[in-house]
Amino acid sequence: MSTETTKKVANPGPLGLLGFGMTTVLLNLHNADLLPLSIMIVAMGICLGGLAQIIAGVRELCQGNTFGGTAFTAYGLFWWSLVLIWTNPFAGTETAPDIASADGTALGFYLLIWGIFTAFMFIGTFKHNIATRVVFGSLALLFFLLALGDFTGNHGITVIAGFEGIFCGISAIYSAMGQILNAEFGKTIIPLG
Repeated sequence: MSTETTKKVANPGPLGLLGFGMTTVLLNLHNADLLPLSIMIVAMGICLGGLAQIIAGVRELCQGNTFGGTAFTAYGLFWWSLVLIWTNPFAGTETAPDIASADGTALGFYLLIWGIFTAFMFIGTFKHNIATRVVFGSLALLFFLLALGDFTGNHGITVIAGFEGIFCGISAIYSAMGQILNAEFGKTIIPLG
């Protein structure tokens, strides 16, 4: 007689998508000039955007999902690095007296490199559902628009990027809710394509 039991492993994807999506919506409400940058956005960047995505990414890696693990861990660390850029806690300290705040050109290159990374990840989504393609495609566009806004100093481009980023964040929330509700009900409640 077999006493073997099957252990169900939870899908960490929705946690990562919610961490990304909710934080992205809040930051882009700021980029679209609808909210000021405040501790609320910074805290979301540290906790949900950062920590929740890192946890989801590590869980994805433990389950053998290189794509999900790389995406969630990298974007979680993106949020932490962005918060460090905003707060610049090392400037003027004895150990790093010459660290200056990031200017528009520096931020432009920072966002550009994230856009390039995301464009390559977008290529990987062609093996995934449409919802995932929308998240990564809109995220690549967001990074490129934000980089362009910083390089040119054109605030109008940043505002356009903000509205596009709100769409990107909502698409990630949609994907997360689809995965959660479809799994809970054992059928398609929210189509993901």
